[in-house]
Amino acid sequence: MAFRFVHSADVHLDSPLRSLALRDADLAEMIGNATRRAFINIIDLCLEEQVDALILAGDLYDGDQTSMKTAKFLALQLHRLHEAGIKVFIVRGNHDAESRITKELTPPDSVKVFTGRADYIDILPVGGGMPLAIHGMSFTDPKMPTSLLPKYKSPIAGAVNIGIMHTSLTGADGHNTYSPCTPGELQDFGYRYWALGHVHKRSIYDGACTVVMPGNPQGRDINESGPKTATLATVRDDGSIEVEEKLTSIAEFARIPVSTDGCDDWAAVTAAIRTGVEKARSDARSEHLVGRIILSGGTHAAWELRHDANRLKAEADVFAKLTGKTWIEKLEVDCKVPSNGVAFADRGDAIAELISEIDGGILSSDSFAQEIEEIGKELWDALPRECQLAFGGTDETAFKAEIKKLAREGVDEVVARLHAKDAVEIF
Repeated sequence: MAFRFVHSADVHLDSPLRSLALRDADLAEMIGNATRRAFINIIDLCLEEQVDALILAGDLYDGDQTSMKTAKFLALQLHRLHEAGIKVFIVRGNHDAESRITKELTPPDSVKVFTGRADYIDILPVGGGMPLAIHGMSFTDPKMPTSLLPKYKSPIAGAVNIGIMHTSLTGADGHNTYSPCTPGELQDFGYRYWALGHVHKRSIYDGACTVVMPGNPQGRDINESGPKTATLATVRDDGSIEVEEKLTSIAEFARIPVSTDGCDDWAAVTAAIRTGVEKARSDARSEHLVGRIILSGGTHAAWELRHDANRLKAEADVFAKLTGKTWIEKLEVDCKVPSNGVAFADRGDAIAELISEIDGGILSSDSFAQEIEEIGKELWDALPRECQLAFGGTDETAFKAEIKKLAREGVDEVVARLHAKDAVEIF
């Protein structure tokens, strides 16, 4: 008889969302609760599919949380599986190692939490089939700069070997490097399935061994976009493994591109925004959609849009509410005046001289670049960790590019406020 299990990771229960909270408290509350609701979806999936086990590959918690409400919630959900006879296998990740409440949770007897020493559990499927050996090892320290793979026990002969590991693999944008190893090294180790965690984007490496990074079950910001899922795996009697992707996210983030090409006034632009929001909602698979509208293209209303971006965001919020279960977390204006319009540089006035000086000298100056990078680095150091990762992270090239982009946007904002009304009349 087949052995079936659900594999998930990086739940980050009740993780704080400081960046969202600064903009919209209601939105932050909805997304904050979504991590719990997504975990309930995982438990419901296990019960509905009547699986034999749930595998959680690290980061159930989020850093130095101290609220026992989180631990109680987790214990109640695991008890639901215990009552159904479903086993749970857990390894602790880097965030779990930081959490003060991790060690205070007393799980049901059906839950195996692997320690910092590599170990395995023998399982004989009910009704026959190949025996299984489930291997795991937890983080004991928030930082794990070297590979844990050499510490795992060798495959058990005659069994289907399943490994659980929290790892960054070869590295990923927005994620620190922990327990690094390559998919090839995992493939060659001799296990049949690797249940991974840490990277929040889903990836699968097929071969003699199936290596699965399920991604997190609920996105928390725009860089964790799209529907989020867990993996349902079936170990057949011959030892082969089939994997299925199952939706878990309550809300999904999405960038909503809106072209302003051919939109010659405010009304036309807002109509395009509404169409974009409605399409994004239609495409979304989760119950809620959290969108970031990105306006681009050519429009004679470019300066007006930039000048009154807050009003435009308010109109987008109305469209989102009318669409239903849709939120707009941000609106970015990256529109330009069409080439057949009258550019500021051609006007011959003081504003034109200012723009010419900025574009031709200041923005391209090495000294200016160095100064704004120093200012940016000072501000970056004061940001919460999740905001730092979203703003270039530890990649120096990406950080400098973001600073340069912000400088360009700052120039456009100033010009828009100096001559927005005049610009609209000219165009």
